[in-house]
Formats: sequence, structure tokens, C-alpha cells
Amino acid sequence: MNEIIVRFAPSPTGQVHIGNIRAAIFNWLFARHNKGSFLLRVEDTDIERSTKEAIDALLDCMNWLGLNYDGEILYQTSRAKEHIEAALKMKDSGNAYYPPAKDGEKTPLVFRIPWDCENISAVRNAGNAEIDLSPDTPVLVNETGITFAQLSKKGAPVQRSSCLSGFREMKLFNSSGNLVFELEKEIGNVLDGKASFSFDNCSKVQFLRREVVFTDIIKGELAKPLDSMKDLVIVRSDGTPVFHMANVCDDIIQKVTHIIRGDDHVENTYRHIFLFSALDYPVPQYAHLPMIVNASGKPYSKRDGDAFVGDFRDKGYFADALFNYLALLGWSPGDDREKLSKDELVELFSLERVKSAPAQFDINKLFNMNGLYLAEMPQGTFTEYAWDIVKSEPWVQNADKKFFERVAALLQSRTKLITQVKDWGYFFTDDVEYDLKAAKKNLGKEDVKNAIQVLLDSFASSTAEFTLQFIEEETRKAEKTAGLAEGKLNQPLRIAATGCSVGAGIYETIHMLGKTRTIARLKKALSLNLSE
Repeated sequence: MNEIIVRFAPSPTGQVHIGNIRAAIFNWLFARHNKGSFLLRVEDTDIERSTKEAIDALLDCMNWLGLNYDGEILYQTSRAKEHIEAALKMKDSGNAYYPPAKDGEKTPLVFRIPWDCENISAVRNAGNAEIDLSPDTPVLVNETGITFAQLSKKGAPVQRSSCLSGFREMKLFNSSGNLVFELEKEIGNVLDGKASFSFDNCSKVQFLRREVVFTDIIKGELAKPLDSMKDLVIVRSDGTPVFHMANVCDDIIQKVTHIIRGDDHVENTYRHIFLFSALDYPVPQYAHLPMIVNASGKPYSKRDGDAFVGDFRDKGYFADALFNYLALLGWSPGDDREKLSKDELVELFSLERVKSAPAQFDINKLFNMNGLYLAEMPQGTFTEYAWDIVKSEPWVQNADKKFFERVAALLQSRTKLITQVKDWGYFFTDDVEYDLKAAKKNLGKEDVKNAIQVLLDSFASSTAEFTLQFIEEETRKAEKTAGLAEGKLNQPLRIAATGCSVGAGIYETIHMLGKTRTIARLKKALSLNLSE
């Protein structure tokens, strides 16, 4: 078996979208699973937007996620000359043409969908076809294709144009049912630009329908009628090659065997199959990935929340967690496992297990998966990460490192994002800032205040050791004394002791704060003016 070669070919024009990097991840996994090559090609032909900053952001993102590539980066702009040369060879061989110019204007170079494509394995006959035409719109036939107006099911005219190749054995009939034109008899002159035709009052056209077809590894067989395709511009009138030409030429020079990309490129694939054939190169195997959608089934975008890799990095997500989650968007290992290492993903990955249906992005699943990665991290490693995140925070400047380690050990399993470490300040400073909305909700009732006062008095007067058991038992007694149901004091107590509405277990938190600091916090909470 020949070596499998895939490529990731982004157009860096800003931040890196999760949809693009998901395609890179699938390419990387496929290459590594098959011990093939994962190439990076930067399609930087948009000179104004493909800045050095954008390219650097792309490379930094790939490095952060561990997407190592093989060989040197291929920058598409470096091959512009070769792209033009390949296009001109197509013209010389009759596969491309310049449309007639108007008023001396330059025209683009256009690739012609081949009239004779019987030898192209991707093209097949789909049977005889007939289209009802609007007699009020002329039918035009020339070297650039065929233009007409088709009648919709409701009888309304719909303007259409197609490549000549879409109408093999074409016969055109007028409103009286008489045959007025047969394309086969004139095709030589039409292709050479020596003849063009215009017909009025035509009612129908009959032809042999042909279609281009390929078997997508993910989506199965896909086909497109040639009469729904147009000839393709490959070099603009300003002399620059278009995406299609550059893309196919670079796939050839990089000897790409499999093209794995988003399913928004399916329409491009039909055209690229003809370009590969014209350049005498075997068509690679294609796998089109399902799009990433929001809860409404619409393409996921910035409007739905974080959509760029940099957003997740800044929020405190770990590279391995994001990599793991994106690998599961549209693919599964075939069992119930969700948390998988890179080595496990490489071992299990196959394109055949990629689903063809759109993949819904669920931020809560990613959030919880990131928490799993943090929870399973060696405690020392987690502590170092946490310290690095908060080392510039004012409250950590005089913090005892040993105490910080104890806090980190308490909160590690409860931390979902590493940036949440910045919320640990209440352990290290007694200048607690209260969430007043949460305080009013939880501390405003008299029975709650009474319970906290009872607990405060108990802590202050007791000579018992300040253990977890003692803290919980005294909390239960305070609830009973104030007439509260068991457990109803926990959340108010959390607000009173930390100022926050979320955190570690309240008894463990109070035990970590210690008796003296807890008493001071409870007194401060009871003194809050919550009536405003």
C-alpha cells in the first residue's frame, strides 16, 4: 500500500475557527493512525488578510494542540508561477479557453468541463432527460455554454446556464413541437468559437444527462448532473490563479492521497475531479466532514459563544481536553468512552466511523471534560499550573505556598477551568467581596440570620477541636435551633464565609479557613446591610 498523505490547507485570515481546527485534527489522526504524512499548506493568496500575524496565530494554535506536521510548510503564493503554467497548458491542450472580450477588456481563462468525458471514470450516463422551457426567453448556445429559462413546477421562468458538456445529444424544440436544433451537428464549431446560436419561442430541450460521481468515505456516493454545472474560471482577468486551480495543483505536487475537509467543499470536489483529470493525476479519495452546528442546527459561529481556538485557550481550557472534545464532534470510538488520550485516539481513529450528520457543539460537555482532565492531573502539576495562573494576583503576593498547596488539593476535583483559580482569593485575604445578589437571596431571612448567629456563638464558645465533624454537627444544631430543615444553612453559610455562591464543600472550606477567620467572616456577613 502506498503511503497515505493528507494535508491541512487553511487560509489564515484571522483567528482559527474550531471548525477548521477540527478538520486539522481529523487529518492528523488519520495520518498518524495509518503511519502516513500530515502536511501543512498555507493558502495565503488573500494577500491583504493573510498577514504574518494571522499565520503566526495559526502556527501557535497548532503547536498548542500538538498538531505536529511533516516536512516544510508549503506557502501557496510561492507556487503562483507553477499554477499559471499549469493553466496555460490546459489552454494549449484544449481544456481551457478565453471567452470573447468586450471592448478590449481582458478576460479570465476558463476551464471547460470536457465535452468528451467518456474516458473519465468519474462521469457516467444518467439516462435521457427533458426540460420544459419558457418560450419567452431565448435559448443561447455558444462556446461558453448554454443559457435558457426553465419552467418551474408553478410555471414561472427560472434563468439557468450550463456548460456545453451537460447537454450531450441535445435536441431543441419550438412551441409547435418542431425540432429546431441539434447540438451534436454543430459542436465542433461551437467549441472552437466559430459558431453561436440564439433561438426564440422554444418549449423544451431533450438530452442525454451525464453526471460526475464519487464515493465519499463518510457520505457514500455523491453525484452532480453536468447540466447543473458551469465552466470554471481558473485564472482571473488580472492574471492571478483562483483557489480551484491552486488547490488542485498543490495537491498534485504534494502527492496527496486523501482529502479530508468540511462538507461545505462538496461542490468544489465535483469541479476538482475534472481538474485532476485534465492534469493527468489520479483523483484523491475524499472524506467530507459534517459541519459543526448549534442547538438550533445552524452552523456554529461566534454568535453562539466562543468559536475560535484562542477563545477557549484564554478561558482556561486545556489543549488536550479541547483536542479530545473536537475529535468526538462527528466521530466516536464505537463504545461509551469519551475521555481519550491522543495515543488512544490515534489507535482507534478511522474515517469510516465519522458520522455524516451535523455535529452539535455542546459547551457543557467540553466544560465537564476539561474538569476531568484537571481532576486527573497529578496534584503537583495542577498546583504549579494554578500558581502560575494567579502569581500576579494581589492576594497571592504574601500567600504561604504550603497553604496554597492545601487549597489546590481541596479544589482540584471541583475546578473545571484553570482560570477559576483566580476566584480562590477568599482563602488568602479577609477582605471578602460579597456577591450582594446572592447575599440578599441567602442571608436576608431572619431564620437564616438566627441560625448563623447560633453557629457563630457555638464556634466562639466551644473549646472542642475544630474538626470537620464538629463543624457539620454544630451546623445541624444551628439549623434545628432556628427551625430550618437539614441542609438549608449550607448555601447561606457558604455566602457568609466566602462571599461566593460556588466552591468546595462548605465544611471543608470552613475547616480550611480555620476557626478564627470563620468567626470573623460570619460576623461580617451578619453586619451586611441587605435592605437596600
